[in-house]
Amino acid sequence: MFSLSTSFQPHQMVVPLSQLINALHSLKNSATASVQALHKDLTPEHSSFHKEPTVSLRDLGLSEIRASQLDELVSRLLPLPGPEEAPAVPSLWRTSHISTTSFFHNKHGFSHRRLGVFGSPISHRQYHSPLQEVCLHLQFLPVWVQSRGFKTLRKSRRNESSYDGPVESEAYTPNFMKGLLMREKGPEVQSLDQVVKQRNLPENQQEAFKTGFTDGFMRSQALTQRTQDSLRRTRLILLVLLLVGIYGLSRTPFLSGKGSFSDAVRFRTTSGLDSAVDPVQMKNVTFEHVKGVEEAKNELQDVVEFLRNPQKFTVLGGKLPKGILLIGPPGTGKTLLARAVAGEADVPFYYASGSEFDEMFVGVGAGRIRNLFKEAKANAPCVIFIDELDSVGGKRIESPMHPYSRQTINQLLAEMDGFKPNEGVIVIGATNFAEALDNALVRPGRFDMQVTVPHPDVKGRTEILNWYLSKIKVDSVVDAEIIARGTVGFSGAELENLVNQAALKAAVDGKEMVTMKDLEFAKDKILMGPERRSVEIDKKNKTITAYHESGHAIVAYYTKDAMPINKATIMPRGPTLGHVSMLPENDRWSETRAQLLAQMDVSMGGRVAEELIFGDDCVTTGASSDFDGATKIAKMMVTRFGMSNKLGVMTYRDITKQSPETQAAIEQEVRVLLKDSYERAKNILKTYNKEHKTLADALLRYETLDAKEIQLVLEGKSLDHEIPPQPL
Repeated sequence: MFSLSTSFQPHQMVVPLSQLINALHSLKNSATASVQALHKDLTPEHSSFHKEPTVSLRDLGLSEIRASQLDELVSRLLPLPGPEEAPAVPSLWRTSHISTTSFFHNKHGFSHRRLGVFGSPISHRQYHSPLQEVCLHLQFLPVWVQSRGFKTLRKSRRNESSYDGPVESEAYTPNFMKGLLMREKGPEVQSLDQVVKQRNLPENQQEAFKTGFTDGFMRSQALTQRTQDSLRRTRLILLVLLLVGIYGLSRTPFLSGKGSFSDAVRFRTTSGLDSAVDPVQMKNVTFEHVKGVEEAKNELQDVVEFLRNPQKFTVLGGKLPKGILLIGPPGTGKTLLARAVAGEADVPFYYASGSEFDEMFVGVGAGRIRNLFKEAKANAPCVIFIDELDSVGGKRIESPMHPYSRQTINQLLAEMDGFKPNEGVIVIGATNFAEALDNALVRPGRFDMQVTVPHPDVKGRTEILNWYLSKIKVDSVVDAEIIARGTVGFSGAELENLVNQAALKAAVDGKEMVTMKDLEFAKDKILMGPERRSVEIDKKNKTITAYHESGHAIVAYYTKDAMPINKATIMPRGPTLGHVSMLPENDRWSETRAQLLAQMDVSMGGRVAEELIFGDDCVTTGASSDFDGATKIAKMMVTRFGMSNKLGVMTYRDITKQSPETQAAIEQEVRVLLKDSYERAKNILKTYNKEHKTLADALLRYETLDAKEIQLVLEGKSLDHEIPPQPL
């Protein structure tokens, strides 16, 4: 913009006239260049504003100029636009928006928006000097000013409509809002008679036209009404579905911060973190359903008496036990014992898993502990059973990662032995990792009793097998004791699985009842894996396997302190091509030196048989696991059991921490034991070479032989085998 001050003092007029002319000429050149630069962007309606004024210095008459002629000079140099060239108010500045067409869509020429005067004239004298007159004309001279900026769609719309107002009309409404907020006015409704007159219909057709028009109009109204009713019903259905969905989401455990313990304990969603639990009656579970853990049942019988008749024990000043901790391996019946306690006492039973207390929300575990004990105290006497107690009652450690995890166990400790009495509520916890429990949890006053639930012995396994066999159809000759002797270390859950696998095998074979062979098949499948009948083994390897397994059997059969043979087979199972299983008469709680040496001799029988029958160069790698077992027994005898004459009864648990001399002595003793065992096995197989070959031929013919069949073969008797012999 160009602007000059209009306030001058008289002494400022003393300047050479040539300098004034140069200043005016410079001003004229600047204005002319600005007008030429904008010439291309001006619309035709503004074409009259960019006429180039042509003024020559020769025409100015600078040598004879007078002060009274300055007005004429200014008019000639910078002529004022006439009435047809300027807007209605000549004393206003004008503005133009310069921008590219593609970016700002500037296709509308100069705006007619009026600008105020930048400065008002100030007069200090009653008269005006010649230069002051010039400045006054410059003050009101209309000049086009560049104003760069963004041009909005609203401004474009105003320019297109030649809008000349300072602000946009308040009544303006966007087009898309018109369709939402306004209803456009339709044409004026004409009467039916007027329509008939406009169409110039004959009188005989006017009635038909009116009737048809009326019928169509009524049908259209009916269709419109049906459409509106349908839309109304659709909106109502969607609203109902939305409300139901919102209600369902509010009831989900994730959004409410609560879950469920199990089918037995169901948390009902309430406000905040509060929740309630429902007890379960265990009338159908008693101690009769628990087999194989007689000692644990006897200890829990006292708890049942506490719940049935608490006055019997409190009359002498005693207190009911607050907690009972069941410790034992998985599958031994800890949960079943807790259910039996509640069933025998006929009291409510609350079941919860320790892993289900804590969730993603802080404080949920402690809140659920409070709610659980609150419900239990309201229904006392009762039993609370917490399975997998180590997941919620583990040892507390200083961890910045999970500082809130201690809240749950602290709440459990407070509930079991806090300031508030807890009479009539028995807490039974079960764990198979008792070492991980917090010391404050297992002290007397919280868990007063600790009951160990071990794996059942042979008598317990027999009872468990008979219990599960009574639930299926079995052959009368099935002997559960034989199966129990061959399942050392099995838990009650594993024995149940064994019976179930046997029943499935009998059903697949189309049998009407479960036989002993089905039970043996299920036992071998659990111990060694399924049979691999699809494996193609050549005759040479099959023969080597038969002599290898028969070597184990011969050494076991003719060694005094070895365990009795249960079965020998060359049927591939799992990673092995065959095996010989032993069947102890009873569970061995301890073993003698002779029994350990006999086990080593039986392990050496397979490699010795290969060496004697096929030679040193044809021995195989099949004896690797046998050597591992024999070496382990020899090391235990030397380092743990004190059965070495050279090293004595000293134990060496960590051989690597011993002196080099001691390590060498231990290794030498182990080598001596293994070498002696190998020689004993070789002597037995050399002595019973004929029986060895006979038993190997029987295995090649029948693949599997049990203890009785092995005895018949070694005695030279014929076999009455139900399974047809395999082709040689």
